[in-house]
Parts: sequence; C-alpha cells; structure tokens
Amino acid sequence: MYPERAKVKFKLNDKVLITAGKDKGISGVIKKVYPKLNKVLVEGANKYTKHIKPVSGRAGDKIKVERPLHTASIAILNDKGVADRVGFKVAKDGTKSRFFKKTGKIITEKGHK
Repeated sequence: MYPERAKVKFKLNDKVLITAGKDKGISGVIKKVYPKLNKVLVEGANKYTKHIKPVSGRAGDKIKVERPLHTASIAILNDKGVADRVGFKVAKDGTKSRFFKKTGKIITEKGHK
C-alpha cells in the first residue's frame, strides 16, 4: 500500500528549497511531514486550484490548496541560505543528531529556520 520507506531527514519548521518541478527555486518552511509517503508540505509551494461545487445556500468557488512534495524534490537550506544535504551523527553518549554535510554544523532539534 505504501511505497518503500526511506529515512525522512526533514523535520517540521525546516527551511527548504524546492529543486524540481513547477515551483523550482522557491524556498519555504515545512508545515507537515508525511513519513510513510516520503512527502512534506511546504508553505506557499505546489499550489493547485480546487473547485467547490455549489450546494444549497452557498455558491461554488475556486480555492488554492497546497499539496505535498516528494522529499527527493527538496533540499534543506543551511545558515548561509545554500542548499545542503543532511547527515546523522551519533554522539558518545548515544544521542543522535542531524548535521549539514557541507558545513558540518549540527541542526537544532526544534527545527531549523
């Protein structure tokens, strides 16, 4: 039912850059993570028009909705605003943390903005 799961390296409130698709080059903040689908919802990106049918007492409408993006189509932005990759380090005390592969700096767990 679900695709093969990869390790999701993105967390809520991470600042990311879209690297593929119609919104390529747009940066935004992650609003929701779907680990089973390997997708994330990025604020202000991948917007589509949804048509609402009229029902009794209410007119029809067109609204813009955001759809999730695959994790392969985004890259995290480091402190300098450059697209980077994420790695994992395990400290001597056994705690696991994320770090930027280009700079080596550790990413805080409360989200990276």
